[in-house]
Amino acid sequence: MTARRIVYTLVFLAVAVPLLLGIRARVKPSPPVKAAYEAIEALPESSLVLIGIDFGPSTMPEMNPMYEALLEHLFRRNLRVAVLSLQSALDLPNGIQVLEKVARRFGKRYGVDYANLGYKPGLEAVIVSLGQEIRDIFPEDAQGHPLDSLPMFRGVHNYNDIALVIDLASGGTYGSWIQFAQARFGVKLLVGVTAVMGPETYPYLQSRQLVGMLAGLKGAAEYETLIQRPGLASRGMPAQAVVHLLIILFILYGNWGFWKQWRR
Repeated sequence: MTARRIVYTLVFLAVAVPLLLGIRARVKPSPPVKAAYEAIEALPESSLVLIGIDFGPSTMPEMNPMYEALLEHLFRRNLRVAVLSLQSALDLPNGIQVLEKVARRFGKRYGVDYANLGYKPGLEAVIVSLGQEIRDIFPEDAQGHPLDSLPMFRGVHNYNDIALVIDLASGGTYGSWIQFAQARFGVKLLVGVTAVMGPETYPYLQSRQLVGMLAGLKGAAEYETLIQRPGLASRGMPAQAVVHLLIILFILYGNWGFWKQWRR
């Protein structure tokens, strides 16, 4: 067996064994995740929360667990949820599947408790328009229903009627939400990002332009701990930890081999 096949086999086992054994991680929530949880806990019942689904299929394994955990918390608190996408029309199908799955679990009704506004191009223009009149940019939902026919949008016109915006992003869309929604209209903004994007969002937390943040699978696992419902992230964290340990061992072994060769 070649060295490459040995590496691939060990990585496969490192992922598969913890998943097959059903090992779950209980992680200590970090301050940004606690802040996100507390921001949702503080919302009055029946408040409207707007979620941006701005991540594609390539980041679903990392983003879906945090999305599902957030929906679980929102519906548990009897909050209304509207979703949209400003990055790509390809981002929505997965987002709608997860939304409908969680909504069915709580017995939520379309148009009353949740809705799909669909995809709109023109990122910054859409965000600014939402601050003036939502019907100017979304006269109807993704299914063609006039917005005025959906009970959950009665009395909803702009950001003044939206309690919280959550952007789940695998790209730079959250920066536009900060610049054009939070800075201009004072919107309460919470973000969920990939793990590699996490460090670049901390300045916005420190400046209080974000009320909270979830980053990667770890952020999702922390949120699952807070809502006391272990899910995909809690099951995935042990596998991720074992793989990280394996990579460290590979690095040490490679350096040891280099040192031996250098001594020779």
